[in-house]
Amino acid sequence: MTTEPATPAHEQRIRIGTLVNGLGRVAAESWIRQILPHGFESFSITFWQTLGPTDLAELSKRVAAELAGSKAVISCLSVFGNPLEVGEKDLESLDAWRRCIDAARLFGCDLVTGFTGRLRGRPIDESLPRFREVFGELARRAKDQGVRLAFENCDMGGTWQAGDWNLAHAPAAWELLFDALPEPHLGLEWEPSHQLASLCDPGPQLRRWVAKIFHVHGKDATVRRDVLAREGLRGKEPWVFHRTPGFGDSNWSDIISDLRAGGFRGSIDIEGWHDPVYRGELEMTGQVHALNHLIRCRGGSYVPNPR
Repeated sequence: MTTEPATPAHEQRIRIGTLVNGLGRVAAESWIRQILPHGFESFSITFWQTLGPTDLAELSKRVAAELAGSKAVISCLSVFGNPLEVGEKDLESLDAWRRCIDAARLFGCDLVTGFTGRLRGRPIDESLPRFREVFGELARRAKDQGVRLAFENCDMGGTWQAGDWNLAHAPAAWELLFDALPEPHLGLEWEPSHQLASLCDPGPQLRRWVAKIFHVHGKDATVRRDVLAREGLRGKEPWVFHRTPGFGDSNWSDIISDLRAGGFRGSIDIEGWHDPVYRGELEMTGQVHALNHLIRCRGGSYVPNPR
């Protein structure tokens, strides 16, 4: 398996792919085998809190066998837990970060992503010493193996003052994190849905931080401005919904243009399982629509210049 595209570099500097559950009901390699023919160009293998019984070395072989002969790659391994705390699942999350860093190259990728974690119920500032301790060690481990780390920007219901999962959900927090560990191989796993859900314009934020964005989650949101005008932020009626790309408010042509202009060369991997309409039996219908939508927003198929 290789991270280098078999087609001309200009065609797939930004790949369009999807997330695959590393511990799902359907084995990761089986899931990849079934959806690869739809044209997905990359796959992010994700784990919730723990790797469980997963043998990453064996999984890498099974995944490589499914990708053989295709141009698709594994974009990253991802761990979504709280590695800063010391409960049983938290310690498993920390161990999962270590094991994914050690195994990334077996999958042909150089990127591990996930939540930073945080000290539960405490302000962001108070978690910084623990963040520096934990991710200082992980950053050294990653650097030794030529691996980059990226922090997802979901708030998971947290605020600046308190939360359970993640520090990296606001630009002011990113400043603190990267000041605490000013390492070039630490960056962001960014998606516009969380900005829209915070009533923030994703565009200026993307352009400001594009050099630190290593991976993009393809997830969008729809903001119901009429509900906000009528009910406000804390009314009974929901005013924001996470959406699959192509069904939400974001202009993905602008997002991809800004990524390209900023030198981004990674993957946009669709984060499904959130759309209130394209869900259940319509999940892959929505995801394949998103794949084709994002490819069109990328400019369509590569067309070489006359020579």
